[in-house]
Amino acid sequence: MEGVLVTPLRRIAIPAGDVLHGMKASSSGYTGFGEAYFSELHEGVTKNWRRHTRTTMNLVVPRGNVRFVFHDESGGTFYECSIGEANYVRLTVGPGLWMAFRGQGPGTSLILDIIDKEHDPAEAESRDISAFAYTW
Repeated sequence: MEGVLVTPLRRIAIPAGDVLHGMKASSSGYTGFGEAYFSELHEGVTKNWRRHTRTTMNLVVPRGNVRFVFHDESGGTFYECSIGEANYVRLTVGPGLWMAFRGQGPGTSLILDIIDKEHDPAEAESRDISAFAYTW
């Protein structure tokens, strides 16, 4: 889907604990740094639709697995991608796309979001999960 970039990430196995790459300034999809934050998501829980108007997101799931669904309202299309321990990649999501996501577990998943601007609640919109005809 236009506006979504999937980038494979390196996971380096080390006996004391793996190193999981996230993002660097030379990475494709890097558009600047404003803020990085973590969110937890419990298995089977779905977060409502959300859309940023100016912010680019870079999403990484180092623990667990999460299904992200994107909706382009102008074309009516959906795109889904499950990422996490089973598919260790980074999703870069440009402004303007609706996104909802569901924890696929096991247990609680951890999501890292690296955004190119500091969080501004006024530049994001939310809708109830039933707002678009997508079957989870």
